[in-house]
Amino acid sequence: MNNTAASEPIENFNRHDVDPINLGFVTLISIVAAIGGLLFGYDTAVISGAIDFMQTLFHLDTFMKGWAVSSLTVGAVIGAAFAGSLSDALGRKKMLIAAGVLFSIGSLGSAFSQTIELFVFARIVGGIGIGVSSTLVPLYIAEISPARFRGRLVSLNQLAVVIGISAIYFVNRAVAGAGGTTWDITTGWRWMFGLGIVPGLLFVILLFVVPESPRWLIKQGQSNRALNVLEHINGQRQAKVEVEDISESLRTEAGSIWTVFGPGLRVALLIGVVLGVLQQVTGINAIMYYAPSIFQQTGAGTNAQLTETIIVGVVNLVFTIISLWLIDKVGRKALLLVGTAVMAISLFVVGYQFRAVHPNSGLILTFILIFVAAFAVSLGPVVWLIMAEIFPTRIRGRATAIASVALWAADYLVSQTFPILLTGAGPASTFWVFGIMSVIAFFFTMLVVPETRGSSLEEIERRWRGTSP
Repeated sequence: MNNTAASEPIENFNRHDVDPINLGFVTLISIVAAIGGLLFGYDTAVISGAIDFMQTLFHLDTFMKGWAVSSLTVGAVIGAAFAGSLSDALGRKKMLIAAGVLFSIGSLGSAFSQTIELFVFARIVGGIGIGVSSTLVPLYIAEISPARFRGRLVSLNQLAVVIGISAIYFVNRAVAGAGGTTWDITTGWRWMFGLGIVPGLLFVILLFVVPESPRWLIKQGQSNRALNVLEHINGQRQAKVEVEDISESLRTEAGSIWTVFGPGLRVALLIGVVLGVLQQVTGINAIMYYAPSIFQQTGAGTNAQLTETIIVGVVNLVFTIISLWLIDKVGRKALLLVGTAVMAISLFVVGYQFRAVHPNSGLILTFILIFVAAFAVSLGPVVWLIMAEIFPTRIRGRATAIASVALWAADYLVSQTFPILLTGAGPASTFWVFGIMSVIAFFFTMLVVPETRGSSLEEIERRWRGTSP
C-alpha cells in the first residue's frame, strides 16, 4: 500500500516526523484486530436475550442463572491470565488467531448443548478466547499505532465491542420474534449463540493478512521485520527512529515480570488493576447481561424488554463513536472524570426510582441510558486504552494480563451476584452500590491516574521510571 495514501499534512508532524503517516494502512490493521472486540461484545451480550428462555428450559434457580451467565467470565479470567505470557513468547498475532478459534468452538458448543453443564463448559471455552482477545487486541493496536492517533485507534476495539453488543441485541430480538414462546425456549436461544460462528471465522481468516506487532518483533531480535512494518506505517526515516527508540527501551528494561512491582511501575500496575475492577463494579455488565430482567422490574413485557435493550445498545454505540473523536482531543483523564461523575448521578437516580412505590419506568430507562452514554465515553474505552499504554514493552503482555484478570474477576463477581442482589437486596440498593463505586472511580481518577495523551509508549515508560520530565 502506498505510504502517501490517507496521510496527514506535514504541519501536523511531531518532532521526529519526516514522512507522512500512512493512517489508512494502520487503521485497516486496527479494524481487523478490533473484530476481536466485536466477538467480545457479541459473546458477553448474547446471554441477555437467551437467559430467560434457558431458565425455563433448564429450570434454573437464581444461583444457576447467575452461573450460566458468569461462566463466560471464568473462562475469560483463565484466558487473560495466560494471554500475556503466551503472547510474549509466541507473538500477539498467533494468540489472537487462537482466541478466534476458541470463540468459534464456544459459540457452536453453546448452541448444541443439551444440558446446563455442557452449556457452561462451552461458555468457559469461548470465554478463554474472549479473555485472550480482550487482553491482546488493545495491546496489539497500541503497539502498532503512532502516538498521536493511538487513543482513537485503540478505541476502535471498544467501538467493535459495542457494535457486537448492539448487533446481538437486534439478533436476539429477531430470533425471539421468529417463533412462539415454546420455540424460543427449545430452539430460538440456540440460534442466538450459534450465529456467533460468523464473526468468529471472519476474525480468524482476516488475521492471517495483518503483520505481527513491531515491538514484539524487536523484542525477539527481528528488527528488520519490525522496520518493514513500521515503514508501511510511518515512512522510512521515522521507522528507523522508532526502531532505535524501542531497542533502547528494551536494553534498559529488566525482563522479569517483577519489574512492574518496582519503584514507579508499581503505580502503573495499581492504576491498571484498580481501573479494571472499577470498570466492572460500576455495573455496566449487570445492565448488558441482565437488561431484560431489569426492565421486567419496571413492568415491561417481553417484547418491550427486548426493545428497550436494543435502545441501550444503540446509545452505547453512538456514544462510543463520540469517544473516538474526543479521546485524543480532550484526553483520557478528563473523560474519566466527567464520565464517572455522570454515571454516579444516574445510578443514584435509578436507585431512587426503584425505591418509589410506583417507579417511573420512563425515568428509569432515561437515566440508565444516560449512565450507559457516560460509560461509553469514559470507563468503557479509556480503561482498555490505559491498560495497553502504561507498561514497558518487555513485560507489557504479562502486566496487561494481570490487569485484565482483575477486570474479568470483577466482571464475574458482578454477573454472578447480580440476580441474587436484585431479588434479595432489591434493585434500589443494588444500583446505589454501583453509584458508590462510580464515586470511588471519580476520586481515584482525580488523585492517581495520569494523562498519557500524545506520548509515545517509550515516553510513557520513561516517565514512570523518572527518566524524562
